[in-house]
Amino acid sequence: MQSTNDLTLGGVTLTRIEETHGPIMPADQFFPDLPEQAWKDHRESLVPDHLGADDTMVHVAMQTWLLRSGGRTILVDTGVGNNKSRPAVGAWDHLELDYLGNLERAGVRPEDVDLVVNTHLHVDHVGWNTRLVDGAWVPTFANATYLMPKVDFEFWNPADNPAVAGGVNENVFEDSVAPVHAAGQVRLWEGSHTIDEHLRLEAAPGHTPGSSVLKLISGDERALLAGDLLHTPLQIAHPDHNSCFCEDPARARTTRRRLLGWAADVNALVLPAHFSGHSALEVERTDSGFAIKKWAPFTRY
Repeated sequence: MQSTNDLTLGGVTLTRIEETHGPIMPADQFFPDLPEQAWKDHRESLVPDHLGADDTMVHVAMQTWLLRSGGRTILVDTGVGNNKSRPAVGAWDHLELDYLGNLERAGVRPEDVDLVVNTHLHVDHVGWNTRLVDGAWVPTFANATYLMPKVDFEFWNPADNPAVAGGVNENVFEDSVAPVHAAGQVRLWEGSHTIDEHLRLEAAPGHTPGSSVLKLISGDERALLAGDLLHTPLQIAHPDHNSCFCEDPARARTTRRRLLGWAADVNALVLPAHFSGHSALEVERTDSGFAIKKWAPFTRY
């Protein structure tokens, strides 16, 4: 099958918009309870897209899924962003990346965006919600409604959660969430939210209290825009292992198994937020969990 950056599923077109990709953390830090032997057993299938060829660094992508559905332009997750103060993550501090250029090359200007979906409110999913203009944070997508999970909106507000200070989400609410809310562009939802006849948001708690996924059901096509349900393909074979960033590990495991089961049963394409390489895949059930059935034809990073 020919490589591409676009796929059409029923009445929806999906385009992958890259912010950046590459190594992020050593495997034993990113997934502290995933046995070293599991990485060794799967190393051949993980290198080089998801694991360093000469080390144990996990590779991920920061990317947005651009959807065109029902006449609307929709962005799912908005990466890390530029010019943001990120003291806990030096690699993301005051970035200068051409994300908006990549979006424009896909035919979309900021003013063209109708809807922004933040699957959850972690630092690397809300960054381009805003941009710095004359020293102030303003919504990047001035004509868009921003859909945010109500539970995460409350959880990550440092006024209600002092533990945010000093963590990876320090400054995030102030520079990437609050300005959009103040502009009147945020719609908070909980439980589930129907976007249109093809797209529905569903709560998927565990990674964060308000984590969500976007299900695409259009004609005979199915897809699961999975947010941070997964951070490495190794979690498909080992679905009971979480990243170090999961707020509720037990719930994250339950949610991951439930949604991977749905994807396997309906033959849905799974599009995690952070998979590099071909970025999306189909899964199937095994006796102990799940396996990769095939990768999508997206051009490899």
